[in-house]
Amino acid sequence: MNKKGQAAMEFLMTYGWAILAAVIAIGVLAYFGVFSPGKYLPNACTLNAPLGCDEYAVTNANGVQLVLRNGAGDSLAIVSVAVTNCGTDSTGWTVADGATQAITVTCAPALAVGDKFKGDVTITYRKSGGTLDQISSGTMTAKVA
Repeated sequence: MNKKGQAAMEFLMTYGWAILAAVIAIGVLAYFGVFSPGKYLPNACTLNAPLGCDEYAVTNANGVQLVLRNGAGDSLAIVSVAVTNCGTDSTGWTVADGATQAITVTCAPALAVGDKFKGDVTITYRKSGGTLDQISSGTMTAKVA
């Protein structure tokens, strides 16, 4: 009877050590950030037609900087640019067909250098001579410089 108890105890101890090793490995991976996918988001800026995002940057001093390209086939009056987790700029710009326009949306409070920024971009615009507001939206992710 002692032999059966010893075999059961050895069996349980083997599984115990294996489970302990797995828990330690998961803890080490979590400590080094393997389970934080936000750190590995690619830098990207995408907008729905007719506007395109040629260049973009996020800095803690200036906030979100975008260079928009007009692909509407007509000049556009940009009414406002809103970026979630940042703010809104409603200075107002006129962009000719095929031209670009640099826009800066100041973030308050300032962003921390080295963090990943992810925000939804909503651009309200009017076609040349039009009276109705239209919206182009998209997303952007970038590392704060």
